[in-house]
Amino acid sequence: QGQLEESGGGSVQPGESLRLSCEASGDIFNGRCMAWFRQAPGEQRLRVARIDTLDGTIAYDASVNGRFTITQDNAKNTVYLQMNNLKPEDTAMYYCAAGRPHDGTCQPLWLYRSWGQGTQVTVSS
Repeated sequence: QGQLEESGGGSVQPGESLRLSCEASGDIFNGRCMAWFRQAPGEQRLRVARIDTLDGTIAYDASVNGRFTITQDNAKNTVYLQMNNLKPEDTAMYYCAAGRPHDGTCQPLWLYRSWGQGTQVTVSS
């Protein structure tokens, strides 16, 4: 069993919703920085949302702001990504990643050292 395990991907039509889950080991979850990335074929990996599990600081990429919501459940060491009003351009492999803060922030991309195996999200009519 890995340290990060994603679930919840699938195939949906445009406008529908999905919720992704990322269950982490205790050490990983308590490391504070957790994020969701996505990568479509031929494209660069993009961080769509991040959360600091200690202070709750959240940030989103502009492409998903207002449609996606990242939340945490401390009792379950789990981070969720609620994705609403999905669009075909949201189609990608979605990865959960984790790391420890740098200078008190989870913003730098390079600090995400632990990765899950990914879960596929396909949005198509």
